[in-house]
Amino acid sequence: MRLLLNLIWLIFGGLLLALGYAIAALIMLILIITIPFGIAAGRMALFCVWPFGRTIVRRADAGIASTIGNILWFLLAGWWLALGHLITGVLMCLTIIGIPLGLANLKLIPVSLTPLGREIVDIEQARRLGAADTVVVPNER
Repeated sequence: MRLLLNLIWLIFGGLLLALGYAIAALIMLILIITIPFGIAAGRMALFCVWPFGRTIVRRADAGIASTIGNILWFLLAGWWLALGHLITGVLMCLTIIGIPLGLANLKLIPVSLTPLGREIVDIEQARRLGAADTVVVPNER
């Protein structure tokens, strides 16, 4: 089921969203001071290509630097990436088959606004770590 959801996701919007994150990563990597943002955007680009079966959890060691970085991220790139998730999420929800994918897009909006201080892990690993309550993207139960 994960394979099917990931393939449908990739074809109907995931590739476009990953491209948006990749462009943000390239822009951020040009300047030395924004390299951490570029790395975060690159991780999110890879996650947007194949999201089902993996999830995003908050890191316990994220501190004030992540908060300040997330504020800067929001101003530099987060708002337009979130807008991309909102638009594709609403469009996907117009069809019955696209509803799970649209909901996944809508649940990625908070992560696209504040990606620092979060980690991408397998769903099983998140459950083992006791972080199942911090899952921000859907899984296919």
